[in-house]
Amino acid sequence: MLIIGLSKEKKLDKGENGLGQEGTIIKGYSGFYYVWDGNRTWECKLRGKYRIKDQSFLPGDKVYIKVIDEGESRAVIESVKPRRNELIRPPISNVDQAIIIMALKDPEPDLWLLDRLLIITQAKLVEPIICFNKADLITEKDRVNIVTKYNKIGFPVLLISTKKELGIEELRKVLAGKISVFAGPSGVGKSSIMNMLEPDLNRKTGVISLKSARGKHTTRHTELLPLSEGAIVADTPGFSQVFLPEMKREELSDYYQDFFPYRPECKFNSCLHHHEPKCGVKEAVKTGLIDLERYERYIILLGEVIAKERRY
Repeated sequence: MLIIGLSKEKKLDKGENGLGQEGTIIKGYSGFYYVWDGNRTWECKLRGKYRIKDQSFLPGDKVYIKVIDEGESRAVIESVKPRRNELIRPPISNVDQAIIIMALKDPEPDLWLLDRLLIITQAKLVEPIICFNKADLITEKDRVNIVTKYNKIGFPVLLISTKKELGIEELRKVLAGKISVFAGPSGVGKSSIMNMLEPDLNRKTGVISLKSARGKHTTRHTELLPLSEGAIVADTPGFSQVFLPEMKREELSDYYQDFFPYRPECKFNSCLHHHEPKCGVKEAVKTGLIDLERYERYIILLGEVIAKERRY
């Protein structure tokens, strides 16, 4: 039962704009929403007008709450701020950055999935940051090669080893003060990294199947987790297949920063960098200025975009 104490409400901080305390929804469950205000979590119900409107609320939504019972940490959501962005999978709003985690070994890095995730995050106006885990399992030469490859493209790259505790402090600095999504296939060590960042979380970790060389799913639902230094992260369910956002075929190359310097050399403004003559991108591939394997994956994704166009 909610106990309404008027004397308590008078003592509460109403916020600079008088709308109430500001916070971030970190999860929703059975009609309740749990809101983190930077110091504590409040169990909240929706104000009646939101139930009538049937408005959706997502982890990451910025809301103002009115405290009903401070001792029991209970409150009501009074209003919600407009979303900057919204992800469908995972269902999270107001994401600042996506930490895309790939293992360098056990399992081998899924660069096909990495390319897809880079496109999806950019399409949602979320900054992608590539995080390669299990760096201790490959040689120094191989580590330098893969970091150089993606740095050259223009993406920030972190090297992590939970076993050797490598790169954890650097990742902690990247996360500070932002809402971040941890994304990537199962078995790459997302939960292990979370445990290194915040040992008290005690996230369950999976074991790699020797038969399939894939990890078992260890995260079953989306939940935002407040960490130190003002960081809020989402340890999302592992997945191995994602779909590209709807786009025109000419738009796909807009998500390939490594193509940008060479596109002005293309004969046609609408060049798809596939069958067209006098293509600056294809010339760059021939001379090694653009990675051949990444270009070949682009051609396959281009076919997927074209096929989807025809269905509509």
